[in-house]
Amino acid sequence: MTEPLKIAYSPCPNDTFVFHAWAHGRVPGAPALDVTFADIDITNGMAERGEFDVLKVSYAVLPWVLDDYALLPCGGALGRGCGPLVLTRQPGEGQQFTGKDLAGKTVAVPSERSTAYLLFRLWAAAEVPGGVGEIKVLPFHAIMPAVRDGEVDAGLVIHEARFTYQNYGLHCLADMGEHWEQTTGLPIPLGAIIAKRSLGEQRLRELADAARTSVRMAWDDPEASRTYVLEHAQEMDPAVADQHIGLYVNEFTADLGENGYAAVRGLLTRAAAEGLVPPLGPGALDAV
Repeated sequence: MTEPLKIAYSPCPNDTFVFHAWAHGRVPGAPALDVTFADIDITNGMAERGEFDVLKVSYAVLPWVLDDYALLPCGGALGRGCGPLVLTRQPGEGQQFTGKDLAGKTVAVPSERSTAYLLFRLWAAAEVPGGVGEIKVLPFHAIMPAVRDGEVDAGLVIHEARFTYQNYGLHCLADMGEHWEQTTGLPIPLGAIIAKRSLGEQRLRELADAARTSVRMAWDDPEASRTYVLEHAQEMDPAVADQHIGLYVNEFTADLGENGYAAVRGLLTRAAAEGLVPPLGPGALDAV
């Protein structure tokens, strides 16, 4: 009997929604999965150490792992209007914060190897004269409380925090995705699905087909995954989970397509030009 493929993805609603059918053996002919849940900063490290067969990672980590892993053309997260936000404490009446106010300040981020961080650094290069001060890496769920409690001056947040930051009395200073879309016209590349090249080209194509089918099955029967989604979500409100899925699971999840690949190349090329990531080798992003 073939051993299940070892896969790691986040407990966020978009990932559990996308992989529900496959993880529960509902995708015909797809290999069985041995699922590990881990936040994106953890899965990025797993990829760098080559620990799993299939992983959900930040696009930002690709330049360090594409020798051993191939990018699958589906299952990930790209989109429009879904970028990371820079949050600060609510300004006083009549005050208006700008990017300049972050100069020399401490900013909490979920990872320095995240797409959110690359988008933030590209934004800061244009909007924060002299640059920000200390970067403090915190778990995703700890960032908004740290901003609220004054432990950091600002926080970079992703995912469902877009819908809940007001509950912490926080203010959106800037939308990284909005800046990216305005300057490039491209969708925002956030999370990628990668698989070990050592599995072979045929198996990689089978994995891509399984991921694509799992996405479509989730769309066809959204209620089937609801229990799975909510039992793993950090934000348990079903309405928030639905918003999260609606924003991050879209046509690019089913297939990156020309615009999706252009967005990934654009992000990593710009980041390499700023010295944030190593340059990609030729053919590194070729579709499987």
